Amino acid sequence: MKSPLAERDRDRLIEAMLPDVPFDGWSYAALRVAARQIAMDPHEAEALFPRGAPDLVAAFSRWADRRMLDRLETAPEQDSISARVKRALALRLEIVAPWREAVRGALSVLAMPPHAALGARLLYETVDGIWYSAGDASTDFSFYTKRATLAGIYAATLLYWLEDKSDGFVDTQAFIDRRLAELKQLTAARNRLEAAVARLPNPFRLLRPVR
Repeated sequence: MKSPLAERDRDRLIEAMLPDVPFDGWSYAALRVAARQIAMDPHEAEALFPRGAPDLVAAFSRWADRRMLDRLETAPEQDSISARVKRALALRLEIVAPWREAVRGALSVLAMPPHAALGARLLYETVDGIWYSAGDASTDFSFYTKRATLAGIYAATLLYWLEDKSDGFVDTQAFIDRRLAELKQLTAARNRLEAAVARLPNPFRLLRPVR
């Protein structure tokens, strides 16, 4: 079901079950407890997640993405796209910070071979939302390269964050800064290369017939 009502019900269930996920995992057992807490019939709750754990994990990821986008809409404008990307990455982690063990469990579910495609799709949805919120309006090949590059940065950041024991996750913020600085350098180098190639003679002009 993809109705707004079903989406709201999924969100309510995810929020209610998050405290129990570290103990019961992304399971129907945790879902049934959550359903009782919000006065929903447990069978109706299970019907919203017919595949069990992968559906629950997908709902959790999309729940976090929507909250990230909602907060970014009310955030003050930043000076650059890179600053807005950094803000989005920090917000995405901030939203799930109280539920770090639930995130760890979600990654374990997505690491299973049958769920690899779902994991890739959820990662794409997150980074696409980040670029969209940052104001990226590209429609050429860079649309895909930007998302692929940020997917790598976000995935690495998430794994780093799961093991980060620093106060306020300051080490993770420094990790993000380093990765985005590398991305900026690579982008600048690519732009210089593209500009240099554009100045080269077009070899196909030599093949034009002389009139």
